[in-house]
Amino acid sequence: MALRDLPGLTLLLLPLLAPGLSAGDCPCSEAALCRPIRHRRDFEVFVFDVGQKTWKSYDWSQITTVAVFGKYDSELMCYAHSKGARVVLKGDVSLKDIIDPAFRASWIAQKVNLAKEQYMDGINIDIEQEVSCLSPEYEALTALVKETTESFHHEIQGSQVTFDVAWSPKNIDKRCYNYTGIAGACDFLFVMSYDEQSQIWSECIAAANAPYNQTLTGYNDYIKMGISPKKLVMGIPWYGYDYTCLNLSQDDVCTIAKVPFRGAPCSDAAGRQVPYKVIMKQVNSSVSGSQWSKDQQAPYYNYQDPAGHLHQVWYDNPQSISLKAAYVKNYGLRGIGMWNANCLDYSEDALAREQTEEMWEALKPRL
Repeated sequence: MALRDLPGLTLLLLPLLAPGLSAGDCPCSEAALCRPIRHRRDFEVFVFDVGQKTWKSYDWSQITTVAVFGKYDSELMCYAHSKGARVVLKGDVSLKDIIDPAFRASWIAQKVNLAKEQYMDGINIDIEQEVSCLSPEYEALTALVKETTESFHHEIQGSQVTFDVAWSPKNIDKRCYNYTGIAGACDFLFVMSYDEQSQIWSECIAAANAPYNQTLTGYNDYIKMGISPKKLVMGIPWYGYDYTCLNLSQDDVCTIAKVPFRGAPCSDAAGRQVPYKVIMKQVNSSVSGSQWSKDQQAPYYNYQDPAGHLHQVWYDNPQSISLKAAYVKNYGLRGIGMWNANCLDYSEDALAREQTEEMWEALKPRL
């Protein structure tokens, strides 16, 4: 692909190659595509990619960042850069180790060097471990984010450092983090507004993965802490949960097995995650067809497995996602994203193509 075919590309890329990079090292067709992206768009669409080649069918007119959680793919990097989108590393590390400042410095240096070697544009720190309030890990985690951001910004111009947080700042899954400190120390937070049944403290029943009102309460709580909406990207699920019902009442209440998690008596571990593409193949042949919960503002359906057991599947679809995208727009959040982009059906099937397009379209906030 010639540079003349990429309008505005030269504005998006630095005028010089990354330090230590020669034109011959670049795996892309044009050396310019190995330069870090420095342009920041007003609205962030943050995409997690877990591998394979489905990225070729993503809606690149929207994407601003791809977090690579699968195997590194230089072809993906080149293509993303041609579209002005950043490609960032995954960052995960044991919290016990980062108490040591020397270990933090070494870990950060390794990540910076890896990003340079792969012509990437930053890092998404995804640490979901338990942390006790005001513990050494509590302080060290904030220091890690601050030091990582400083190093990446210094070493790779225009680079981006982000941190994944739970749907609410209220110590979800025993994660007591310094949310305001971390938000101030990085470019923005990716709020994982899913797996919201990871701790079920009330009745052990199946429920939406990301119920609308509960999801919005999480954002309101982050903002009340003093975190700017412009530091928050809303993560939505492109997958659902399939629960086996111990009992399914006439009004569709599905009682689930008690599977404790981090102190809670019940959790979504009683179910299993199901990608949207599988859900779409099953819903029309289900016992109930797609139903809509007005209370949770989310779809669900019931089906019977070959052994005769009844199941209830909760998921997000364009209708539920559009409601959340409207909140993103109305409250001035930094953007929206999903876990994960590989959950859709990118085949040539006409119905699948239509369903996939509708999911990408739902990310766009309506004016």
